[in-house]
Amino acid sequence: MRRSMSAAGAAIVLAGLITAAGPAVAAGAVEAVAAVAAVEAVEAKCTPKIQVLGTLGDESYVRDMQRSQGVFDLGAGNLAVGVSGYKPAYWTGTTVHRVPLTDPNASGRVVAVNAHGLMVGVLHGSGVHSLFTYQAGAAAITLLPDSYAYDDEADVNDAGYVVARSDSGPGAVWKDGQKVRELPVPADAGPGTLITMVTGINNHGDILGMATQDYEVPETGAHLQGTHPVLWPGDGGAARLLAPTMNDSYVQDLDESGRIVGYDWSGPWHEYRTWVWEPPVGGSGTSPGGLGSHPYATFEAISATTNLAVGTAKFHPDEMTVPDQALLRAGSGPVKALPRLAAGGASMADAASDADRVGGAAVNAKGKLKPVIWTCATKQAYNPGS
Repeated sequence: MRRSMSAAGAAIVLAGLITAAGPAVAAGAVEAVAAVAAVEAVEAKCTPKIQVLGTLGDESYVRDMQRSQGVFDLGAGNLAVGVSGYKPAYWTGTTVHRVPLTDPNASGRVVAVNAHGLMVGVLHGSGVHSLFTYQAGAAAITLLPDSYAYDDEADVNDAGYVVARSDSGPGAVWKDGQKVRELPVPADAGPGTLITMVTGINNHGDILGMATQDYEVPETGAHLQGTHPVLWPGDGGAARLLAPTMNDSYVQDLDESGRIVGYDWSGPWHEYRTWVWEPPVGGSGTSPGGLGSHPYATFEAISATTNLAVGTAKFHPDEMTVPDQALLRAGSGPVKALPRLAAGGASMADAASDADRVGGAAVNAKGKLKPVIWTCATKQAYNPGS
């Protein structure tokens, strides 16, 4: 979800500025490059660990229910966003901060943040179900008109464009607190097709979502139904349906190259299979599999440029042989597990960054759900069968 420049990329840009600007500003630019190099050195010495973040309120964990705690996206530096005590929250380092709400009884979560710290979240209050934006340190949130918050899905890119489903039906785009565009159903969609979710946007303006068909053919009584991925290209091209997976396709995120991750789903609260649509997106994608320890798995997010996909391995809810476990896949390699916070404690991953950080939640030894970040995540990942 978050799209940000890497330290190496920043160094290249700054080096170019030295050449273009000449000796008058070279000294300052050199210092800036040195600062970037220092950051890279720190990253190179990163210590793999599970960083437990501060919390507010309720820390209960009930599988497949609304999450009480968790990190849902990672911003620039040490900024993370998500939910704490069922309230929208964000973190700087391990310190938790409340998002200011006018209704103290309202619940919600922050679901995305861009490189400039602009957050988008969902709010559920007394008769209010709305998306909102918030900038860290601001006095109040900004509610987005005609927004639909029931599915807890939305995203924001670095240009400040927010995407989600609108309350009036179609997908939509908001900018500076106002709705600026509606996202149409693709022309090649069949009758009875509606946009049901909008889940991602990258810095090229490519927008990702899902459309569901539910239609009975009058002449035959045949029932046409299914969920298909939808892509609204950032170049202004026509919206199009993507080839579905074997069953219903749930697309969750896309990176700067246009790679899409999500899962195939064929059963209530189980039977998930990880799925990847490689760019240029045209085929039905493939499943890289899951963990050998669990029969089902999802991908929930992908990093902007490093092809780090993350999600959760699962069992059938009535056959919980092993608790859920956070997972990742680096590049085209195998799917691997991330370590648990406590033996036998469930974990889940929902955010990935180019800095090899993975955000999510994990149950500790006391049975409490904690928001966590796996640092140097790929260095911690392992094969649970080994």
